[in-house]
Amino acid sequence: MLCTALTVFVALPLFSQSLHFAMPQTLELGRDVALRIYWDGEEAPSVDCPLVDFFGDPAGQFEQVNTAVVNKRRGFNTYFPMPFGTSAKVVVAYEGPLPAGPELMSKMPCYSYVMYRKTKALPPELGYFHACWRQQGLYLGDEPYVALEATGKGKFVGWGVTMRTPGRKAYPVDMNEDFFIDGEQTPAVSMQGIEDSFGFSWGFPPSENVFPLTGYREFLDGAAAYRFFINDAITFEKSLRVLIQFGKEETWFKKAFGKSGSMLELSSTVYWYQTEPHAPLPALPPVAQRAPAPTDNPLWPGKEELPTPEELQSRGVTFHMRCGRPEKDMLFAAEGYALPEHNGQVYTGFAPPIYYCLYQEKELTLRLQVPKGVSGTLRLYCIDSDNFMGGRRQAIFLDNTEISRLDESFEDGVWIEAPVTPEMSADGEFEIMIKNLRDKANVVLSMVEMVAAPAQSARLFRGS
Repeated sequence: MLCTALTVFVALPLFSQSLHFAMPQTLELGRDVALRIYWDGEEAPSVDCPLVDFFGDPAGQFEQVNTAVVNKRRGFNTYFPMPFGTSAKVVVAYEGPLPAGPELMSKMPCYSYVMYRKTKALPPELGYFHACWRQQGLYLGDEPYVALEATGKGKFVGWGVTMRTPGRKAYPVDMNEDFFIDGEQTPAVSMQGIEDSFGFSWGFPPSENVFPLTGYREFLDGAAAYRFFINDAITFEKSLRVLIQFGKEETWFKKAFGKSGSMLELSSTVYWYQTEPHAPLPALPPVAQRAPAPTDNPLWPGKEELPTPEELQSRGVTFHMRCGRPEKDMLFAAEGYALPEHNGQVYTGFAPPIYYCLYQEKELTLRLQVPKGVSGTLRLYCIDSDNFMGGRRQAIFLDNTEISRLDESFEDGVWIEAPVTPEMSADGEFEIMIKNLRDKANVVLSMVEMVAAPAQSARLFRGS
């Protein structure tokens, strides 16, 4: 580990007015560099964060940050007042794998300064500045995300939060932000809807919004938001516990985000002032564990299990499509099979394992090409795992003939099967149509599969 420390020893109390770090020569920085600050000779730091996250740049993803108290653009700056009595030690620690040398030096912040002013005395109950960082993958339906557990007297003055469903673009915003003050069992401050707590509503906006005290930006297909409580700090006398969690009445969200495959990843940087001594801050994990979860695995931390073409063929499948699945939706199509046309839109926000679908507001139509005169069984899989608008209701048609009507809940998913005769496939194609039976809802389809009749299956796969 390579450390650079700036220590200030004084006979009179000081107020640090601003703190600046230059960007590395490479103009890039990740979570392998930590920022730690110690006040008045304390052994445990009062600030312990990845440097980039402290300055409002989670995981170093943004080139520019603009807020009233932290910013970044070819340099990191903070304007939080930071009083101390006799000494301050500011440590920048590299904790990554590179050995000391020119390459590492090019990747480290290369210059810093502190602006401060002296004062004759500090009020005895004046709080010291604190900040800590956390990141956790969790089933939010089963347990809350803990952003802060502080003991002492102080005030909460801001935080930055990221939330994402790794591998997918959808994430919930219906959780509460609860502040439990002085050991109370009921939150004294409870903000409903995470986007509302950061100044927005009805979900985060489609484009970034950066204001002095609140803001939102897209973060790895999820959201990064911040809010500073400059004029409305949340004060506490003995302790403060800050949680992000679903409310007691949010039973659907608790169920949906308690299932295997529905893990969320949240991170937070919290800023507050308090009297000393403070409770130990959560230790930073090893560098490899600080990285955000990958963006290409929708079932993180598990792995999506899909049937192989050989497995599909072994049960006579001639066509298998996962509707709306990112990257690859067509898992297998025997010769003569294709789905060249549909009017569906893609949605990937269902709870896993079937987290994808095609949807349409009134009618979803798909045209399946097959060998002329083929016979077999058409199988369609529909799931309404988010119980949209109180539950979707839909009718399924094959070449204008209704084959099924889903007028009861299919929240857990349902397979619909219909025979395909040589007469139906005489022209080499047929149409699948799903009609909406409930106003304000929509229709969905997650899988299309064709299983050939046994004799045809043997003929189609002979020699494969």
